Amino acid sequence: MLRTYKFLMRPTARQGQALAEMLRDHCSLYNGALQERRDAYRHASRTTVRYGQQSAQLKEIRASDPERQGRWSFSSQQATLRRLDKAFAAFFRRITSGDKPGYPRFRPVSRFVTVEFPRDGDGCRWNSTPHDPVTRVRLKGVGHVKVHRHRPVEGKVKTVSVKREGHRWYVVLTAEHARREPLPATGSNVGIDMGVANFLADSNGGFVNNPRYGRKAATKLTAAQQGLSRCKRGSKRRRKAVDNVARLHRKVRRQRLDHAHKTALGLVREHDLIAHEDLKIRNMCRVPAPRPNGEGTHAPNGASAKAGLNRVIADAGWGVFLAILNAKAECAGREVMAVDPRNTSRRCPQCGHTAKENRPTQELFHCIACGHEAHADTVGALNVLRAGLARRDAQPA
Repeated sequence: MLRTYKFLMRPTARQGQALAEMLRDHCSLYNGALQERRDAYRHASRTTVRYGQQSAQLKEIRASDPERQGRWSFSSQQATLRRLDKAFAAFFRRITSGDKPGYPRFRPVSRFVTVEFPRDGDGCRWNSTPHDPVTRVRLKGVGHVKVHRHRPVEGKVKTVSVKREGHRWYVVLTAEHARREPLPATGSNVGIDMGVANFLADSNGGFVNNPRYGRKAATKLTAAQQGLSRCKRGSKRRRKAVDNVARLHRKVRRQRLDHAHKTALGLVREHDLIAHEDLKIRNMCRVPAPRPNGEGTHAPNGASAKAGLNRVIADAGWGVFLAILNAKAECAGREVMAVDPRNTSRRCPQCGHTAKENRPTQELFHCIACGHEAHADTVGALNVLRAGLARRDAQPA
């Protein structure tokens, strides 16, 4: 199985400049290949240029421009051309399926942040100085760059990528290793109900608080955005303001990822089966449709309240959490089951009565048939667990 590792690089000033030049030249190659495809198709013959033809031109391009293109790895330049080819393949696939096409666009240097090396040892070398206590990665045209390796890399390194995030540089590895032994069985099953008041509630009565990292950073983000709006376009102050806004967003993103990883790891270690609601998050965050009142204007449609709810849902990061949960469960040999979320918080776990009136408030569940009372999120988690167990037992062996 393949596993991804991401480590912080600590380049010197000269190496940082070389890394920036590497991104710039690969971006230029990407845009040049895109321009060639556009010009060929606009020609009267409607010629289609493919990856093989553009890859065959790399030798001439490197010989004609040794200062900018000839100094970098041939394989990494081929990977950049494959990246463009994949963009066109996705474009034609969306046309065939009737989706919005999204024609490949030219990339500015500020948005071209990744260079891939398809094979370790070809233009790059992970842990290039194994006898040195400091881990380093060797990149052609850059040199041996220090890496902050905070955990060991298991298996054989297959690909190496260099990525820029703000003013930081990262190396991203994909390593292939044998599948791990599954964790020992615990005999415990759990259902989880995700929400906005609490991040999740489990069927055992436990709760995980919603950290609301975006809401906590909202004051600083608002001030940073206001400062950005007052800067003149193209000025040095505006570039600094853009970096400040991006830095705040990256911090919130890292906090959400850290919280999702820790929460998912706790569930995977303690339970054999984890059932959750199959939420359609994109549909839940849709903007309400306008409601014309027949007088040339529109009636209130609750857009302001829905915008606040959408902001809270996005801040919770349910989609990221579920993706991490599924990945960790697969590695640990656990089972994750998605169930239909309808009426999970309206159905009584004691008598099975389902009614809207069973949930008079956000937190309280009170069955009007049998009088059972509990926290509404706990009731939802219990119903999710029962649905998950029923679906697992119904599956063919």
